[in-house]
Amino acid sequence: MRKLLLTTALCALLAANAAQAQAQVRADAQSTPVQAPNSRYAAKGWADRIVLFPGADAAREMAVAWRTDTRQTTSEAQIALDISGPSLALGARTVSGETLASTTDNGAAHHHHVRFTGLTPGARYVYRVRAADGWSEWLAFTTAKAEAAPFRFLYFGDTQNDILEIGSRVIRQGFLSSGPVDLAVHAGDQIAQRETKAADDEYGEWAEAGGYAFAMIPQAVAAGNHEYRDVIAADGSENRELGPGWRPHHALPANGAAGAEATSYFFDYQGARFVVLDGTSALDMGTLEAQTTWLDQTLAASKARWNIVLMHQPIYTCARPQDTEPLKSVWKPVFERHNVDLVLQGHDHCYARVSNEAGAAASRAASAAGQPVGPVYLVSVTGSKMYGLNDRAGAQPVRVAEDTELYQVLDVEADRIAFRAFTATGALYDGFTLTRGTDNRNRLTETEETLLATRRCEGAAGPDNRPCTARGKD
Repeated sequence: MRKLLLTTALCALLAANAAQAQAQVRADAQSTPVQAPNSRYAAKGWADRIVLFPGADAAREMAVAWRTDTRQTTSEAQIALDISGPSLALGARTVSGETLASTTDNGAAHHHHVRFTGLTPGARYVYRVRAADGWSEWLAFTTAKAEAAPFRFLYFGDTQNDILEIGSRVIRQGFLSSGPVDLAVHAGDQIAQRETKAADDEYGEWAEAGGYAFAMIPQAVAAGNHEYRDVIAADGSENRELGPGWRPHHALPANGAAGAEATSYFFDYQGARFVVLDGTSALDMGTLEAQTTWLDQTLAASKARWNIVLMHQPIYTCARPQDTEPLKSVWKPVFERHNVDLVLQGHDHCYARVSNEAGAAASRAASAAGQPVGPVYLVSVTGSKMYGLNDRAGAQPVRVAEDTELYQVLDVEADRIAFRAFTATGALYDGFTLTRGTDNRNRLTETEETLLATRRCEGAAGPDNRPCTARGKD
């Protein structure tokens, strides 16, 4: 009976919010005509868009995706333990994978996925991938250690628009100023899906923005609403489907929820479990219940010291008038029941940190008193599109920003996670530390470092003495 009531409640919530969710997606689209595809992003005889992804056990498995023209009909990569001399090929083994055909505005192409398994934990490898006109350069990566150990990772919000023109400098600043970096995570809306540019161009821009860093450091990517596109069924009804570029461009772990296998997954990295959810599929594709069950089971089975959730739609919005209740009402209790440490999100095109639903004052008081905190919810943005802060932003989040591009650096250790958010110029904007107590609960300590003044628009004036680009979000 309880399960039936829960299912009925979920269906009611989804039905009540379906129209709003669809309207939200349509409102995100701009009226600017889509630009013609850029010939520079057509597939060629050399491998491009080479991106490394973590395996479910990142100590023993990694995967790589890349693209070629259609002359390369097989997926082949070579891998070897790294050495100090140039004879890399002598110790290499060839690994085969799957090839996916694709036709876009830029023409026909082949995408390739190869999974490297049976790797040695904590070892440095080199690999290269094959195309019709030859092998790529050798690219190095290091597997995670088998046991819990300190590591550093980067967290990026939406890139979405002007990926190469504007978003790339934030991504590159993050890697250049934060090294060595072991891992990077992206909270969805990787592309805009034909808002102003061909979607294939946008995938090309994203790979170019990250360059060799994306090919040598594993990238974990969540799907956002812009990874989907609207479709009209035969009966005239409107529906959603995952954009055709998602599957070819991502070689992700295949351990997700039923119905959202392509976009939900988890992986373990040196004492931390990362759980990736797909809010759009939950809201619009009927997978909320399946993802909730999978989330509960995945967290219950975790033996990791830290549990970190990566998702797109935020539990606490900093831009929109209302939180996304179907997700908040169902997933938030699961996060709390399993003592999730961090929830990393995008979607709102502003910055916010919420560590207490009662508000910033309650959060600071709890920190001062040494009281335990539940999940810390973060929202951030990497790209150029900006939304104005909502009327709760002045009281609920501990720290906010609008009209600001950021990247985040997280240092994970045995009993602490240090979080720092930086603006595109590398200036420190926010920081805190979670420290694990003997009761297995976290205490939050605010940074003592000097932070930039709060960045907010004042009417039409932005925080950089230029016009505010943050628009209101209905």
